[in-house]
Amino acid sequence: MERFSLFVNLSGIAIKRFIALGIALSLGIAPVHAATKKPSPTPSVKATAKATTKATATKKAVVKKPVVKKKPVKKTVRKKVSVSPSPKAIWPPLGFKANGEVFAKIPTAKELIGTASNSTVLTRQLAQKVDGVAICEKYSCGAVQVASLNGCTWWEITGNLVGETSATDKTTRIFGTIRALVGETTLKQVTTVLLISQEPLELKHAVTNIAAYCHHDATSEKIPSTSYKVSNN
Repeated sequence: MERFSLFVNLSGIAIKRFIALGIALSLGIAPVHAATKKPSPTPSVKATAKATTKATATKKAVVKKPVVKKKPVKKTVRKKVSVSPSPKAIWPPLGFKANGEVFAKIPTAKELIGTASNSTVLTRQLAQKVDGVAICEKYSCGAVQVASLNGCTWWEITGNLVGETSATDKTTRIFGTIRALVGETTLKQVTTVLLISQEPLELKHAVTNIAAYCHHDATSEKIPSTSYKVSNN
């Protein structure tokens, strides 16, 4: 089991600010025919002479067809397009920190919403409502992005919810612990995990000391699931 810890704060208030955002023309030539002359008889010169008939040769008119010049055919010159191979994916992704085979990053609230737009799972989580209010607008939430070089059978993510004791007591203390379980990921697959508390958002708590555990064994626990345990201190 690989473990990764991030000692950072992610405010539920920041997440709330960004959650509020929410198909042939052809020419016809008529044929021209010339008239044929009929033969005319030649009168006799002498009575004893045989009548001779001079026939006028029939002259056929020659029809000249107009010459249609063909338009020159323009040859389409295809430009050669050189296809460059796709660049190799940068690993680890920008902003990720490593601990052994495990990589993790705390996304900003804006990055979280961008990721949710391409993730139906994360979108459904953010769309959950409690008493008619989106879950991360009612409770303090945090998030972490994790990945592993070799993949994981399942993930276990924990984090502490911290904040001021009260409006009058500014002492910072741990209010509780969030524990989220998520399913299998393949090698180098980045998954985003939402950490949901049960503390009111207006108290301005933050999720800190986030730890990610990459498990390679089987588990009987419910996956995915999220739980919150109130601290006794």
